[in-house]
Amino acid sequence: MLELFKRMARAPAVDGDGLGTQVIARLAPSGCTLPPGCTAVVVAASGHTRRASASARVNLAENETGWCFHGGPYGCDLVPFAAAPEIGLRVHFAIDSLDPRVSQQRFDLFLASEAAGELTLADLAARIEAALQRELAQGNLELPPCTSLDEWNAFRGGFNQLLYTRFGLTVDDCVPVDLAGTRDFARALAARAVVADAPVVHTAATLAPVPGLAAGQSATPQGDAHALRRLFLELPCVMCRLREAALPQGQDMFRQQQALLRRLDLVCLAASTMPALGLAAPGQALAPDVQLRRAQHSLRAAAALDEVWALLARLEQAGDPGLDSLFDEADRIVANLEHALAGRKRVALEEEDA
Repeated sequence: MLELFKRMARAPAVDGDGLGTQVIARLAPSGCTLPPGCTAVVVAASGHTRRASASARVNLAENETGWCFHGGPYGCDLVPFAAAPEIGLRVHFAIDSLDPRVSQQRFDLFLASEAAGELTLADLAARIEAALQRELAQGNLELPPCTSLDEWNAFRGGFNQLLYTRFGLTVDDCVPVDLAGTRDFARALAARAVVADAPVVHTAATLAPVPGLAAGQSATPQGDAHALRRLFLELPCVMCRLREAALPQGQDMFRQQQALLRRLDLVCLAASTMPALGLAAPGQALAPDVQLRRAQHSLRAAAALDEVWALLARLEQAGDPGLDSLFDEADRIVANLEHALAGRKRVALEEEDA
């Protein structure tokens, strides 16, 4: 009996190696204790999250997943323009502290929907860089040559809000930096040439990347499942943010908001009723090329979801004169979501009709 109590007292601790430096979060098994300065996030199978006390053990129920993360601060170098790798931004950020006003912290949602296994600083920095490059390429953020102080402040405000809305991060500092001495331009050009010359193979095991997506995203069965999980978990949160947006008085803006919410509600329904990737019907396997097309539609929908979060960040800062253009942009993004998810469902039918 005494030996039993000794075994219960020796609770395993989460491996703290690298946490707070090169590793931001890693999985925490049930019954473990947390390293100093870390916080636990418990994710239910439904995607709902809750934070556990730092001084308590991580107790997980059935079908729950535990995460342990260190709040930082962290630092990384970003390349805002892919065509100019020598121009960089040195960013210092931390995970946002607990906000009691919201039911789910944004970083907790990010862990639940996007993280897998271990979230490293390099992985998160790549996601931040991709989001920044997309906003600059679309003209939603501006960082012109010889940036004036007012232009820099406007960029910093938009960038800070983007990271807070998209990842749940707070930017402590952001300064320009010359990265020319850290970049091997010959190797970068050679890598681009290899990617450009690589043949596209349409098989179930090796599926092609979807143009316009961030590096590392490809139309594999794992990529399809990851994209659908993101849509299932994040779309309800997007609707809540849009519903809570501060809008000026007036029926026209209210009608536009309600119309978008109705369409997003149908998009949520479509995302939660998707057919299995590999089945055309119960017991009937789907051809590999049709699986490829299905997975590509899922990734396009996930890319549109990234645009939705960036739009919500701009909506937080927009004044009354800029709301009309933002709602026009929202209409375009929601239309892309509708088209991608409708294509994800119709792919097998299109092949039968052909």
